[in-house]
Amino acid sequence: MTRVLFSTGHNFPTDPLKAVRLFFTCFLVLTFFATATPASVGSDGSKQVDPKQVVRSAEKLIQKGNFEQAEQILRGAIADYPTDSTLKLELAFTLMKMRVFTEAYNLGFSVAQNEPTNAHAFAVLGTVLLTGGRLDDSRAILLRALTLNRKESLALASFGLLEFYENRLDSSLDYLFEAKFIDPSNADYIFAYAQVAARAERYQEAAAAYRQFLIFSKITDDDRRERIKGLINFLEYLGLRTSLYAVSGTDSSTVSFDLKGNRPVVLLKVNNGKDPLRFVLDTGSGISVISNQTAKRLKIKEIARGGFAKGIGGTGKFEIVYGFLKEVQLGTVRVKNVPVYIREFHHNIHEIDGYIGISLISKFLTTVDYGEKTFTLNRLNTEVATSTMSNNISLPLRLTSSGFLSGEVKMDGVDAPLNFIVDTGASVSVLSDIVARREPFISLPRRDLLRVIGSAGVTENVESFTLPKISFGDHSRLSITAIALDLEIINDASGFEQSGILGGNFFLDYRMTFDFKNSRLIFAPTKPNSATDASQQNEIESLP
Repeated sequence: MTRVLFSTGHNFPTDPLKAVRLFFTCFLVLTFFATATPASVGSDGSKQVDPKQVVRSAEKLIQKGNFEQAEQILRGAIADYPTDSTLKLELAFTLMKMRVFTEAYNLGFSVAQNEPTNAHAFAVLGTVLLTGGRLDDSRAILLRALTLNRKESLALASFGLLEFYENRLDSSLDYLFEAKFIDPSNADYIFAYAQVAARAERYQEAAAAYRQFLIFSKITDDDRRERIKGLINFLEYLGLRTSLYAVSGTDSSTVSFDLKGNRPVVLLKVNNGKDPLRFVLDTGSGISVISNQTAKRLKIKEIARGGFAKGIGGTGKFEIVYGFLKEVQLGTVRVKNVPVYIREFHHNIHEIDGYIGISLISKFLTTVDYGEKTFTLNRLNTEVATSTMSNNISLPLRLTSSGFLSGEVKMDGVDAPLNFIVDTGASVSVLSDIVARREPFISLPRRDLLRVIGSAGVTENVESFTLPKISFGDHSRLSITAIALDLEIINDASGFEQSGILGGNFFLDYRMTFDFKNSRLIFAPTKPNSATDASQQNEIESLP
């Protein structure tokens, strides 16, 4: 059995609805929609209720996470009041929370089309598009909502999240602050603000916002509350540090790496230790990770813990334990004050000590050359970094709420681009099981059974198949091995829909240069005729 491991001022068009409708129709058929549209609940002959009261009741249920109950009462009310747009928009919002994007989109679109001055209709429609992964389309719709009503809080919050995903953190915080100022008890807005504040390294502010979230949130999930409490303790600890990820040493450093299971493994030193450690370069993880065995050996103590994180494989979750490294040395570059996760590594056959997350290398222009097997760090704003980015064509990337890098991928048989996580820590590429169950992918012949090793454990007997063609920017690979996985765990935390993962078997024979600050990627082949996946092997590995 093969083995797989997994890591972790604007202008808008005159008629944005027309452009979105034409483009979105072809996309809906393929991606959104593992969940079938539930049957309508009609009127049972009982006394009709006030639609406004139904909406208020639905909002309370949504706040508690009881989406199915909210859906039921809204459908019942719509059966009695079939033309009430407020009920339809609340149902669209509820279905979006349930990831039933097709009907949510259709409901929001119909109201916006029939009521072109209804700012909330555009806000709901734009939020559905955003959450469904259609970020460019959502921008035009959300801007329309804000043009109609600058104080439409949902549009402000969603536009703030859009700015967050495109790495404009200051702008994101401004929009989210305004949204929660208008609706100060909205737990979703408070939570989003906390996420962005943490990404912007405003840790005390983020901790305060998470505390506020626990006050206003109606969630009854004890584990989630414990998870947030642990995160608050961690953020407060970080807020007391003078500086995180402080860089010293040379302006540039190049080290060689070994390729193990299609994953780049580099040697580095931690806390001035004498012995080098083996770390996987993992763009599929926002924060760096160290194994609990290595942490124990180096006497790295936990600084906070709480709850369980969701991950791929096994039970689907693992305990959250936070640690802190005084220093990491990569070649001739040193990075001080590095937060990490500490956790178990399952079936660690390559004796990996940890994973280099995006935050550790975000202050560098980072090049991974699979041809030369070298890993290069150049400090930002140096002549080399500036010249590299200005003299090459780069692809846009986005950051998910959970810290993943996401790029747009094109596939044969699919008209619209799909969002894929760009993950050097994954040995093999992945297709969402939702997408894999639809044409043209469901007709692909299944191949070997794989063992998937992820952050939460092991899953046996996962089918693999060959994707005829995947394109990333101007570059295409033919006959790429992939597996189908349930990505609900990832999508629950990503903020916008991810349809798959580009893993190491796609990146072989390429050189990738990441500009994390500006969310750009230079992607170039290292040798001619590198279109075919030649990475078939007995063991395939991927992300923590």
